[in-house]
Amino acid sequence: MDKERVILGIDPGTQLLGFGIIRSAGKKAEYVDMGVLDIRKEKDPYAKLRAIYDCISEVCKSYSPTELAIESPFYGKNAQVVLKLGRAQGAAMIAALEFGVQSVTEYAPRKAKEAIVGNGAASKEQVQLMLEKTLGVKLESRHLDATDALAIALCHHYETTSPIKAAKGKGGWEQFLKENPDRVK
Repeated sequence: MDKERVILGIDPGTQLLGFGIIRSAGKKAEYVDMGVLDIRKEKDPYAKLRAIYDCISEVCKSYSPTELAIESPFYGKNAQVVLKLGRAQGAAMIAALEFGVQSVTEYAPRKAKEAIVGNGAASKEQVQLMLEKTLGVKLESRHLDATDALAIALCHHYETTSPIKAAKGKGGWEQFLKENPDRVK
């Protein structure tokens, strides 16, 4: 039996931070929880970082995640936004690492959308709908930042359980076919 993992996905932000948690065992992923930290009313940027750290610390205390999948900041038109997102990402990472997360992996927003919907330019609503179908849960549309975080967690699950991805690191397609003759028709 495959070892159970708890994957914490985070969509970092300095206004809204989303988190999503799944339980992963083998190829099966199961919804655990999700939520949003709303820090829009906080004006002090350092108090925002403290709130992010405290929130992720509490999530980690409650669910004991073993892995963290976090959205990487992407460059838009304003470099200051990337710097602020990097700080938010760092506060979340440090909290998760302090509370026992064994690995941290970053995913570009397009990568997560592509893994879930098949289209890197999918809307948040499309991602939510596919997550509902895949995980068999009803998600509230007011939690779109949390559904993004859940998508990042599920993307990590797919990336780490894909036999094709594993085969690429061990000799490519030829090795995969040799080890899995029953999977080719």
